[in-house]
Amino acid sequence: MRTPPLASGPQGPHALRPLLDTVLDALHTGTRARGGPLPAGGPDAVAARLRAAVGDVLPHTGDPDALRTLVHALTEGAADPADPLCAAHLHCPPLAVATAADLAASALNPSLDSWDQAPAASELEALVTKTLAAEIYGHTNASDALVTTGGSESNQLALLLAREKHGPHVQLVCGANAHHSLPRAAWLLGLPHPVIVPTPTGTLDPTALDDPLTQLPGPLVVAATAGTTDAGLIDPLPDIATRCTTHHARLHIDAAYGGGLLFSDRHRPKLTGLHTAHTVTLDLHKIGWQPLAAGLLAIRDPHDLTALHHHTDYLNAADDTDAGLPDLLARSLRTSRRPDILKIAATLKTLGRTGLATLVDHICAQADTLADLVAAHPAFELHDRPTLSTVLFRPTAATDTAVATARRTLLTNGRAVLGRAHRDGRLWLKATLLNPHTRPDDLATLLTLVEGHTPA
Repeated sequence: MRTPPLASGPQGPHALRPLLDTVLDALHTGTRARGGPLPAGGPDAVAARLRAAVGDVLPHTGDPDALRTLVHALTEGAADPADPLCAAHLHCPPLAVATAADLAASALNPSLDSWDQAPAASELEALVTKTLAAEIYGHTNASDALVTTGGSESNQLALLLAREKHGPHVQLVCGANAHHSLPRAAWLLGLPHPVIVPTPTGTLDPTALDDPLTQLPGPLVVAATAGTTDAGLIDPLPDIATRCTTHHARLHIDAAYGGGLLFSDRHRPKLTGLHTAHTVTLDLHKIGWQPLAAGLLAIRDPHDLTALHHHTDYLNAADDTDAGLPDLLARSLRTSRRPDILKIAATLKTLGRTGLATLVDHICAQADTLADLVAAHPAFELHDRPTLSTVLFRPTAATDTAVATARRTLLTNGRAVLGRAHRDGRLWLKATLLNPHTRPDDLATLLTLVEGHTPA
């Protein structure tokens, strides 16, 4: 067998071109075979089909058609976030331009742990992260941002910076509506047990912070949320920030979901107060339409990043750094790191602010449309008007068991993908709208499917 071709180097494009045709054809045939937003049959049936298609993963003799087989099988068994009836999670359909840029990143394969592995990529990352940090903190601020794998890593990194700034006894205070990664990060970092403030309305009431902020010995880091995972709600950020300032508490805002509103003049005011946070989590593989992964952590004071400095001679030797080679190890807790910034940069530059704003405005308008349809339909109950692109609804008078059964039936049949959320002591269906191409007719179809599959 001849040596297989490489994806990079002078022959890379020539070697990749026929494989791209294979991948694109298999994506097409796999989507047609699936026939809907999700493969039908449930976990056992999907697993059986995949195993039958793949066969021996490591055969004695290689299969020249393996790429087509595997891509087809994966596509046939995929949940397609581009299908309008796939609306359960913060799982966006990626933009074509971002996906194409991701291919280039894979082919070039830079690793952002030393400059000599990623000369241009390291400079691009510095340029783009500064630009995104300025969206939050303003262009006159020396703020910065780090690229992460997503909201969970960003939240953990935010607590790590708080610990290194204020000591190992810094205590997390957050609402019950906060993302699960925050208390988990406190556990991983060995911090004191977090103080979880009840959030019966779905958002963090600033007055509920008064007792912990005045009674706990500190130091404290308060975590607010701009876009809850259950209902897309935004905490009252300015009032929370005021209390943090008064009590000398550090403020972190998890805007993994809602941060994309920064691109829209119409919806950006919902994030008023974001700039007051010491750290902010962003996640552009939610509202940002990036392939996984595309997380960031914005930092108001770049001096906080000195805590991440780490030296190893083969990557950032002191004499190399003194000679002007950038030190990249302090940009992440990871060592080997792919240039996820390329797809983000390609998206920002291709669409521009107005193009991104159009996408943001579309999905928020879709949420309003779905809420209107639910409110006008006698068979459904609307939980509340949407803040972002999440709508909670349920069949009128249905039991929680019936709601859960309807959701699982739609999943098993491959007809629709909806999420679930407990609010006000009841189970609600959750539609998270992130596909800018979804039409009102698609939303009406979604309601028809739910109505037809809800047990009496």
